[in-house]
Amino acid sequence: MPSANITAKENANVRRDGDVVLRDGSTVHIRVMRASDEAGLCALLTSLSEESRWLRFYCLQNSAGLAAEAHREVNLDQAFGLVACSGDDERVVGHAFYAAIDEQRAEVAFTIANEFQGRGLGTILLCQLAEVAAANGIKVFEADVVAANHTMLHVFRASGFPIEVSANAGQLHVVFPTSFTDEARKQFERRDSIASVNALKLFFEPRAVAVIGASRQRGAIGGEVFHNLLSYGFKGPVYPVNPSASEIEKVPAYPSIEAIPGPVDLAVIVVPAAKVIEVAAACARKNVKALVVISAGFSETGKEGKARQAELMSVCRGAGIRLIGPNCMGIANTNPGVLLDATFAPGVPPRGRVGFSSQSGALGLAIMEFASSLGLGISTFVSVGNKADISGNDLLRYWEADDDTDVILLYLESFGNPKKFSEIARRVGRKKPIAVVKSGRSAAGARATSSHTGALIAASDVTVDALFRQAGVVRTDTLAELFDVASLLSNQPLPEGPRVGIITNAGGPAILCADACEARGLEVPVLSESSRARLRAFLPAGASVGNPVDMIASAPADHYRKAIEIVGNDDNVDSLIVIFTPPLVTRADDVGKAIVEALPQIEKSKPLLSVFLSSQPAPEELGGSAIRIPSYSFPETAAIALARATRYQQWRERRETYPARFEDIRADEAAAIVAAALTRGEGWLRPDEVGGLLSCYGLPLIEQRVVTNAEEAGAAAEQIGGEVALKAIAPDVLHKTEAGAVRLHLTGGDAVRAAAHEMHEVLNSRGHAPSGFVVQRMAQRGVEMLVGVVHDPQFGPVVACGAGGVQVELLKDVSVRLTPLSNEDAAEMIRALKTYPLLTGFRGSVIADVAALEEGLLRVSAMVEDIPQIAELDCNPFVVHQSGATILDARIRVTTVAPPPLVGVRR
Repeated sequence: MPSANITAKENANVRRDGDVVLRDGSTVHIRVMRASDEAGLCALLTSLSEESRWLRFYCLQNSAGLAAEAHREVNLDQAFGLVACSGDDERVVGHAFYAAIDEQRAEVAFTIANEFQGRGLGTILLCQLAEVAAANGIKVFEADVVAANHTMLHVFRASGFPIEVSANAGQLHVVFPTSFTDEARKQFERRDSIASVNALKLFFEPRAVAVIGASRQRGAIGGEVFHNLLSYGFKGPVYPVNPSASEIEKVPAYPSIEAIPGPVDLAVIVVPAAKVIEVAAACARKNVKALVVISAGFSETGKEGKARQAELMSVCRGAGIRLIGPNCMGIANTNPGVLLDATFAPGVPPRGRVGFSSQSGALGLAIMEFASSLGLGISTFVSVGNKADISGNDLLRYWEADDDTDVILLYLESFGNPKKFSEIARRVGRKKPIAVVKSGRSAAGARATSSHTGALIAASDVTVDALFRQAGVVRTDTLAELFDVASLLSNQPLPEGPRVGIITNAGGPAILCADACEARGLEVPVLSESSRARLRAFLPAGASVGNPVDMIASAPADHYRKAIEIVGNDDNVDSLIVIFTPPLVTRADDVGKAIVEALPQIEKSKPLLSVFLSSQPAPEELGGSAIRIPSYSFPETAAIALARATRYQQWRERRETYPARFEDIRADEAAAIVAAALTRGEGWLRPDEVGGLLSCYGLPLIEQRVVTNAEEAGAAAEQIGGEVALKAIAPDVLHKTEAGAVRLHLTGGDAVRAAAHEMHEVLNSRGHAPSGFVVQRMAQRGVEMLVGVVHDPQFGPVVACGAGGVQVELLKDVSVRLTPLSNEDAAEMIRALKTYPLLTGFRGSVIADVAALEEGLLRVSAMVEDIPQIAELDCNPFVVHQSGATILDARIRVTTVAPPPLVGVRR
């Protein structure tokens, strides 16, 4: 097993294997069943309790019977099996297989070791089997279950598949489809979330901690980590491990972790890289389940380091250990019931409700200190380092469920699984804001492309911007901006709208603030007549009461208090920015106190930001325990933070979006076209193949004929009738117009033949001899747009829309999203373009059918989601008419791709 009858498509899947996380946070390795697994399977069957054997086989099999059953299951025809292995010896702890009943149905069965039952392994194996079976044309799974086997029925129901159960004498017959429903995927994501939470509880809520490499020398990393654990007040025992010391900071030291008398949940490893594997193996023997490896010298150092990191992961996987790092600076949990500071940072920020993760260890130190200086409270902190195991996706799931965390901050240098990040962030962001600073906006990672779309999005990180925008993630450009928006999100309510009220004692800063607000999509509306009248009642004649409200330099603190109450209760205002420029008479502390006193007088919950234009720290009154008001050094800084919070709130208020679906798509026919083309190898599809593929997805390619020579071109023109366009088939020519490969407004067969002969000579002289021609009906006039796709190796298909035709790379006006697109995504893409007014009747032009362009984007998205072999696609120009749209030219490049990982496999 697998048998020789398994198709090529399934063979692509069965090569996939990997580690999966169980419900309790531990891991096992799942791979394809092999003939050599017979002994391991027999040992699994033999290890079952009598009850488990009876439920599995309807009887109590003896040793000979179990051996025969193992031999039978390994050698079944028309079948496929998976095994789950644990430990360095790859002990088989789970087995699942399906055996075909006919072309579309298969019987499914599995066995789970007693100690692994109830940990979600059965559900994982079932879902992975279903994926492989569906790929091989099996549409339905069936199983006969002993009526008393409630555990088995629970596994089927917990999978999320819609099962049907019928009763027979003493047994139940279960039937369900192998295709994944939305509910099944949600169930699996819920299972993954539970596994991530339980895994991270091992780190954040340990009962006992050991520091391996603890040092008596303060200033050494091992010394600082141990000191921080003690001084911060960790609630459990902390064991120093150092073979050269009898005690450290008056705590008895141990020569090895195995010498510690009590259990240890978390080990922090601070030893030279060459000794980490040995230490990890000792932790495995001690039954430690969580490691934080601070030591450097792993994948960040090159080939040797990568090999060392792989060996470390092998030790951890074999023992079911979870790992943070290596090459990190540690973790912290400020919960009073835990008080864990397993870092070597000089200080821990005050307790708060912000979860923070940094991929950079050195930067993490500076960030911790900076957060502390701002008074930004942290719930938990993680330096993930090389992310060999625990990743940002795991942390998002943990913080989603963590009652101590309201805001999530991330410093990212790379993504492990961007698609999964997007899925998780979309869900988490509905409950808690996620703010990210992502390094790498430069052109260093530009990919080589040969299409208009590729040229537009190469050498940039627009894909990252698209991911964050669609997932509702707040992206900042700098760490300072990250903390600016974090101070607002963690201390003030979200704004209900974009309208800002500005209060100041100096006109210049208020103008800068208003300009910054409007430049970022916020509004500075005129206050109501009632508010202006109330302001005039106490402000001097020289004050301005429109908005911004300029109370002039002599304004005392009491004027701030009154103005905040009035402007804050104005129905035209959703948020407030209060600016103070220190004059000679009014003290900043008094203004700070006035702001704090005024905030509760605002009837509706509205965010308030303060700006103190001074080199001195903001007044202490703003950081009180009951009310914390974020303060900024410059008005533009406050406006930028508020704009980001407002955009996030607007995203959160939108209803959840789902990929558009079309009933008229011929997906199987499209897949067959691509499969046939790939028999020639990777590369650009022929025009007839492009036309067939677009037709399968209902994309409006103009009427055309594909021909091989000038004579056939003339005949095709006569068949079409009227004016036609002639285009050479030359895949290596990107800019056809400049190369002389396009002729327009030709009438009659003779004119087309003559143009084709001339075009062939010109292109041949330039080394681009055409292999044929395309003759197209001339299109109606319209707005020329571009719809294209580039398949990013990390992010998957990236859809671009922008100004098309010959101006595409001149204007570089492009909007980008990741697939799959929703109706809302398509609409936002188009309306974000600078050239969008051209579609809406700019300067008296005809209003174009924007809905037709939206539909084109959605159909292209569906196509590239279904066919991952599409590496590049250009529909340029995609002409949008007053009614409908037409694609005048299209190019599609295909390539072979590796199959996606099976459900649950960590990549």
